[in-house]
Amino acid sequence: MSALSNLPFSVLDLAPVRDHGGATQALHNSLELARHVERLGFSRFWVAEHHNMEGIASSATAVLLAYLAGGTSSIRLGSGGVMLPNHAPLVIAEQFGTLASLYPGRIELGLGRAPGADHFTARALRRDRLGSADDFPRDVEELEALLGPRQPGQQVIAMPGMDTNVPIWLLGSSLFSAQLAGQKGLPYAFASHFAPRYMHEAIRVYRNHFRPSAVLDKPYVMLGVPLVAAPTDEEAEFLATTVFQRVLALIRGESLVLRPPVESMAGRWLPHEKEAVGSFLAMSMVGGPEKIRARLQVLLDQTDADELIFTCDLYQHEHRLRAFDILASLRD
Repeated sequence: MSALSNLPFSVLDLAPVRDHGGATQALHNSLELARHVERLGFSRFWVAEHHNMEGIASSATAVLLAYLAGGTSSIRLGSGGVMLPNHAPLVIAEQFGTLASLYPGRIELGLGRAPGADHFTARALRRDRLGSADDFPRDVEELEALLGPRQPGQQVIAMPGMDTNVPIWLLGSSLFSAQLAGQKGLPYAFASHFAPRYMHEAIRVYRNHFRPSAVLDKPYVMLGVPLVAAPTDEEAEFLATTVFQRVLALIRGESLVLRPPVESMAGRWLPHEKEAVGSFLAMSMVGGPEKIRARLQVLLDQTDADELIFTCDLYQHEHRLRAFDILASLRD
């Protein structure tokens, strides 16, 4: 039996906006994708908080999760993640406590340590309440307390939120959150879909620092993977140029709207930009079914990951749906 047969697959969606499209279309596409992978038996569907980024419509993460939860029935939904330095823990506890009260057993809270935005955007989000990454461990503890049972003498409660015990994940692209997740006995998701450089070391740090908790008795690692699956390797390589253009735009500080695939990237990037895009997407799975299967098997052999969460930012929405059909077929 293939190692993929029983491996949980999940989706991380950024509600990508196409050129000549808009946020409305992107958000409707997110719901259609969530319903699609729910039918395919995927474990969870997460959306990510980003701000001040043209081309990404998932900024109001909790609001979007409410929309997705109302349109699905069983798949777990969560943030991948909420960038905690941008928010007061009480606000997040109330938002996710509300979601958990409406959709019990289906809501998860993935937390990131980075602000996920430039300084101007971070200031616009929190004004004079600017937090920092250094506050992250304290903020996580405060959030856990607000989502847990009320304690004697507790003066501030989250309502809804108190005693919902929304499952918390820590997310990371370096080593800090890996160590903290291990010490707290929380599940850990590594952002290898855009920052694969420290993946192996982060997994090692997390597992070495893991302490059993009321949440987990052993480590649980989920890895982010960019996916471009198509019926043939050639078509996948063509469709992947949309992803290449988007990452290139990110590097250049340009609009992140999805652009149509092109026959060749030659002349569209400089050598150092091509190298940077390749480094960003080093964990990407681009190809037909057999190529994807082989690459996933290598990844699992190298990491022993417990779950994979896939991003898939293709220009045509139907190509995104098809990519997950292909991925699901690899478990047979």
